[in-house]
Amino acid sequence: MPSTAVLEKKKQMVADLSQRIKNSCAGVVVDYKGINVEDDTKLRKELREAGVEYTVVKNSILGRAAQDAGLEGLDSVLEGTTAIATSAEDYVASARILQKYADQHDNFSLKTGYLDGEVISMEKLIALAKLPSREVLLATVCSVFNAPIAAFARGVQAIVDKGGVEACEPAPKAEEEQAEETAPAEETAQAQTPAEETAE
Repeated sequence: MPSTAVLEKKKQMVADLSQRIKNSCAGVVVDYKGINVEDDTKLRKELREAGVEYTVVKNSILGRAAQDAGLEGLDSVLEGTTAIATSAEDYVASARILQKYADQHDNFSLKTGYLDGEVISMEKLIALAKLPSREVLLATVCSVFNAPIAAFARGVQAIVDKGGVEACEPAPKAEEEQAEETAPAEETAQAQTPAEETAE
């Protein structure tokens, strides 16, 4: 029978993991069988740099922690070797990195995943893994917003190159009015000519 110290330690592990799940926006549960120490070290480093916390865990501990965190639907995958990766801010990182490793190692596989406290299907998990990294997404969004600004900047520079706003203004209004006055005068003169001829 486990000692009191061992039971207390397990309770603390469950509490810590439960809190970690609650504080995460996304998580992935994997079967890490078949990955050697060197690859495991590289995997942990990549996950850590992406802000993902990765730990090997006993199925019983994860089961209780998930239950305490209100995360339902993990029971069916809690067998064999198990590790969990959680991310507090990035929805994509854990799935993307772990799926890449699964593609490279035959016995390493994704078991399930969750988003915002709800377990998702394997189809959604794989689709999530195919999304680009947060940095790439942010760069794409920034480029979309910067495009109109860049066009405006080029327009302003073109005005400056032409000598300022004055150089781009239309012809002076006085010249336009003079041209308009000349046209009606010519039309009046042409209209009076036949009448004068008739009078003669």
